Amino acid sequence: MREDRDEPGAGLFTDDLLPDSDQGLVDELFEGDRVVHPPPTPASKFRRGLGKALMVTGVLMGLFVVAYAVDLIVSAGDVPRGVTVAGIDVGGLTHKEAESKLRRELEPRLIEPVRVRAGDVRTVLYPTSSGLGLDWPQTLGRAGHQPLSPYTRLMSFFSSREVGVVTWTDAPKLEKAVSDLAAAQLNRPPVEGNITFQPVAGSDGGVVATAVEPRNGQTLADVKEAVTAVIDRWLGDEGVELKVDVAPVKATSLGVHAALVKIVVPAVAKPLVIRGEGKDATLKPATIAESFQFAARDDGNLEVRIDQGKLRAAAQPQLKETETDGADAQIVFVGDRPAVQPSKDARKINWDHTFSMLTSVLAKSEERELKAVYDASSPAVSTDAANVLGINEIIGEFTTSGLSGPAMTNVQALASRVSGAIVKPNETFSLGARSGARTADVGYVPAPVNEDGTGPVVVGGGVSQLATTLYNAAYLAGLADGGHLEHDHYLDRYPVARDVKAINNDGSPVELQIVNDAPTGIAIQVIPANGSVTVRIWGTKRFSVQSVGGERHSYVPQPVQMGSGPGCVPDPGAAGFSTSDTRVLVDVVTGTEVRRETRNATYSPRAAIICT
Repeated sequence: MREDRDEPGAGLFTDDLLPDSDQGLVDELFEGDRVVHPPPTPASKFRRGLGKALMVTGVLMGLFVVAYAVDLIVSAGDVPRGVTVAGIDVGGLTHKEAESKLRRELEPRLIEPVRVRAGDVRTVLYPTSSGLGLDWPQTLGRAGHQPLSPYTRLMSFFSSREVGVVTWTDAPKLEKAVSDLAAAQLNRPPVEGNITFQPVAGSDGGVVATAVEPRNGQTLADVKEAVTAVIDRWLGDEGVELKVDVAPVKATSLGVHAALVKIVVPAVAKPLVIRGEGKDATLKPATIAESFQFAARDDGNLEVRIDQGKLRAAAQPQLKETETDGADAQIVFVGDRPAVQPSKDARKINWDHTFSMLTSVLAKSEERELKAVYDASSPAVSTDAANVLGINEIIGEFTTSGLSGPAMTNVQALASRVSGAIVKPNETFSLGARSGARTADVGYVPAPVNEDGTGPVVVGGGVSQLATTLYNAAYLAGLADGGHLEHDHYLDRYPVARDVKAINNDGSPVELQIVNDAPTGIAIQVIPANGSVTVRIWGTKRFSVQSVGGERHSYVPQPVQMGSGPGCVPDPGAAGFSTSDTRVLVDVVTGTEVRRETRNATYSPRAAIICT
């Protein structure tokens, strides 16, 4: 051990101060007069690094506090940085500067049309007439003041924040404006794809085919929701988008144009010729275009149909003389005796077969021709059939009289259609089918509906007299009744319960049918002359017919009606009653009774008219 040390601090390390275990370490640290430092340990290194980091952090925190304080002082009272109002940057401005800038840039926009998008519709809404305006105090208040949060102030250097405007609205006015806009422009039904035709000026039936683009229908989804959207975004640069409910269409634009180019345009490019026997028919492009029908399909295509009836209507008159009308054999009366007028075969164009290649021919640019296909048909009653029908004698005849004026004209018009009719065994003669429509263009004239000149005036009035005469001739011929109706009121010119009504008070027809239940045919001859009409039924006689009238009963007195003026016609009227008629059929060969047929009839009373 060292005993004498002159350096300061001598005597600091003594045997009394250090334990024996550490004394050796001290001796090693001091070698002569030089201090020897031991190598640094990991712990010592960590302590020195931590100290430096804390010192730097403290310095930075101090600088941040100073910068925050300076920024807080400098920007006090300004609009926060990064704030935009309706897209206008007012961040960092004083509130006065912000108000001035907003008024300068927003006020012109307050009267500009607001762009509106709804589905595929683009339109505008006018603010001044829609109750839209700006609430300036609240809009400026939204800009706010500088935040105290250091983080918020720091992030404002790197981001922007849209606070929007506060809109003033006249709510009922704005809702009405949106509703009116929807009704006028936004809402619309769907438009399916189609093809239209326009005539070519100066051409002979030429047309141009044009596609009608399909367009989905749409309806404004919700008016109140749309009003809210307008209020929120009417001053935005991108305008306002409104939600709509879409009604989709089936056909696509591609499908429409495919039908136009591939089918329609070639079809109407040139006329179509139909070659008949001895004459041709020409269908011009305009006629072909009129026959087209289009229907949208679920697969997006446009189905093309051709109405062959329209093409036929245009071609048939041109080819009419190449056809022949058929005719049944008729019984004509020469010298008051029946003779057979020969039948004629019909030769008519079969339009279904003629148009069987229509589609393929319309697709051609040349050789656009079809050949008319004809069918021959035999008449229902041939000449040979008429000759063997056994029509050789009168088997029933009846005459009625009292006709005059327009009623006689109508009976003559009906007689011309009925006379000569042949009814084969087991067939039914229909007066309505034989006569056809009873109109002015085929010879009928206005007349009182009843044969005695009473009742309303209708076209064809008075024809019930011919129907009654025909029924009675068939009654006496022993033919079966196929159905008829008696007059509403009894007319004393006819046998009781053996009259027939053929026309109603409104002019509509009433049917009469006669069944030929004989084994031979019959022919009907009608002879109108001198105010009367006679009907003869020709055939082979089977029966001798007797009529047995029944008692009248269940009388109903006629009512009395008072009338006046020059148009009043006195009428004694007639009581109503019920009665019957029995037809007795006796075999002409054996003279034995075959059967009896009874028909009941009830007639309503006819009012008596007293003119004052």
